[in-house]
Amino acid sequence: MTLKNITVLGSGIMGHGIAQVAATAGYNIVLRDIEQQFLDKAMEKIKWSLDKLASKEKISQQEADSIYSRITPIVDLKEAVKDAQMVIEVVPEIMDLKKKVYAELDSIAAKDVVFASNTSTLPITEIANTTSRPEKFIGIHFFNPPQLMKLVEIIPGEKTSQEIIDLTQEFVKSVNKTAVLCRKDVPGFIVNRLFIPMVHEACYIKDRTGASLEEIDSAVKFKLDFPMGIFELADFTGMDVIHKATVEMHMRDKKVILPHPTVEKMFDEKKLGQKSGEGFYKYSDDKYERVTLSQELAEKVNPIQLVANILNNAAWLVTNGASDIEEIEKAAQLGLGLKKPLFETAKEIGISNIVNELNQLAEKNGEFYKPDPLLISMQ
Repeated sequence: MTLKNITVLGSGIMGHGIAQVAATAGYNIVLRDIEQQFLDKAMEKIKWSLDKLASKEKISQQEADSIYSRITPIVDLKEAVKDAQMVIEVVPEIMDLKKKVYAELDSIAAKDVVFASNTSTLPITEIANTTSRPEKFIGIHFFNPPQLMKLVEIIPGEKTSQEIIDLTQEFVKSVNKTAVLCRKDVPGFIVNRLFIPMVHEACYIKDRTGASLEEIDSAVKFKLDFPMGIFELADFTGMDVIHKATVEMHMRDKKVILPHPTVEKMFDEKKLGQKSGEGFYKYSDDKYERVTLSQELAEKVNPIQLVANILNNAAWLVTNGASDIEEIEKAAQLGLGLKKPLFETAKEIGISNIVNELNQLAEKNGEFYKPDPLLISMQ
């Protein structure tokens, strides 16, 4: 099958971003939402984004207009999918809502239409099994904002056919993105399996060592080569997103995450990070502020617990056949902005030191910290 016509369901930040990216690559896009006003707003944002690219001379005004003209906003679902070959679903991360959408979609879309869900944590197999075409169902996780982020995670469900995996990989390449394949439908896939547990672990480090937010963040930035501190990254991502992912991942696999009560408390108190003006840090206005971090502050914290946490989860992905080291490094670089490969950092710290750290943490804080067999074998 040669893909030409794609319908994007949901016109929020991710939906209209994906529509723009795919239209830029030459696809005919139908953008669908439940109300005309949502679509009007989305089309305005796409127009603004394309005009901005034209004004910066990244594309010509003529190209901007032609990309825009390839996107058709439609409210009626039946009408929206009548010519579709693939439907990319970008509705909110609520399992019941997704299942409801797919029940309706499955009954009206032609039998050969591919369904691709842009979920970041929900199990693909479970959603796929609510449809009559689990072999034509796949996870396609774009990162926010889709216009700028290069990474896309591809997640086959248990019944997804190889043909659909190949087609999706081709599609991701054609829209100028880099795909990583999560070979098994595991909670958190690759990037969130590394990132979300790390936010909780950083909270435990704060409790256990008494270090300040800035000291921990400085160590993450300057010693682990992250683009920003972990608390800073959490505020940037949003506590609503992190809390939701935590609940979903922990419910399905207790080994992936040790929830720290702070995350839920902040979510309940609407301290969602930058978007609400306060998260781990306080923000004064709309413009993006950076927290002051330094090499000097970094010296006050040994981030080995954090490295041990992220590495144990990376090793779990390899041991359980969901990924390999090369793909994990690609995902960490493009999805988390890591400047240095994870396993390189681990070798500098010493794999034996990391395994010892995990064993000590397991003795004090329980089974969760038990080192993965892969790490033990790498010593």
